[in-house]
Amino acid sequence: MLLHIVARGRIGRGPEAELVERYLKRVAWPTRITELPDAGGKIPELQGATKIVMLDETGENLPSRVLAQRLGAWRDNGVRETRFLIGAADGFDDVQRAGSDLLISFGRATWPHLMARAMLAEQLWRATSILANHPYHREG
Repeated sequence: MLLHIVARGRIGRGPEAELVERYLKRVAWPTRITELPDAGGKIPELQGATKIVMLDETGENLPSRVLAQRLGAWRDNGVRETRFLIGAADGFDDVQRAGSDLLISFGRATWPHLMARAMLAEQLWRATSILANHPYHREG
């Protein structure tokens, strides 16, 4: 299953971009990043069996193992792509949220989109490592 990050804004070549690249290189599943302008621009059309996950302050604060189980179930049920949407500064509206399959949050704090992208990349690595029984993830 393709893990596709679709994010508003350009990440450039800074330390955040290095973190994203470092984590996504470790993911054994196919990954892709699409950057959209900060405003305007339409999210690419969905093709086939696709799930939409939005990073949103109103979303669920899922434990890593639960996110891994969700991704594993989608993969096992034939989902070809999961798109992780990171919005612009104003986030998503109610209509957009209603069109998602899952809303997730990285806590109650507001994160800059560059940090959110790096944290998402790490969580994708963590989720796929959990599913592969890799020792990276530890629960206390």
